Amino acid sequence: MIERLLPPNVACADTYETDAPPGSLYPEEARLVATSVDKRRHEFAAVRACARRAMGDLGLPPAPVLRGHRGMPLWPEGTVGSMTHCEGYRAAALAWSSEIRAVGIDAEPNEPLPPDVWGMISLPSERARMSTGAQDPAVHWDRLLFSAKESVFKTWYPLTRTELDFDEADISFRRRPGTTTEGTFTADLFRTAPGMPASYEGRWLIDDGFAVTAIVLPAGHAA
Repeated sequence: MIERLLPPNVACADTYETDAPPGSLYPEEARLVATSVDKRRHEFAAVRACARRAMGDLGLPPAPVLRGHRGMPLWPEGTVGSMTHCEGYRAAALAWSSEIRAVGIDAEPNEPLPPDVWGMISLPSERARMSTGAQDPAVHWDRLLFSAKESVFKTWYPLTRTELDFDEADISFRRRPGTTTEGTFTADLFRTAPGMPASYEGRWLIDDGFAVTAIVLPAGHAA
């Protein structure tokens, strides 16, 4: 599913399998989740299995994917990537840094957010746009907004190493003509960083009960 949102020069892999054997992890990966519950260890292994499939598509040998600050995946030298997992779906995307500056992907269940979370992650401008937009029971816009902001943050953080709060990105969605469950979005940022663009363009999709978003920042794309 994630491949529908990414250009051909981004390798990707996904799975609907909820588990992968923790024995498939490299020892240094296994140490990261040694004290975690079984569910966490299995999803950790499953998404890394996706990452290694993406490595293979780029012609790279399989390698461990460790974690940096704030859980940021540490990719093989010369590559950039992103991973996501939610209940029932895992995905990874990987590209050469000579072609892609950053990539951020996120998947969430296409279900309403808890009301208290919705107020925390949305701006008044976003709530106003969604309240006046066309209603469609196939799209839970609050959850899609959360996913889009996660994709923004996954694109931003590896390049800046600074936090980005939910109220620092204003998201507006557009549907692709002829469909109500796929389209594009723009994220306007209220924070600046050297060499970083002030806005991002992304794509979104609702399918199989999931809300999926992706942003790809080509190499050389800067403010």
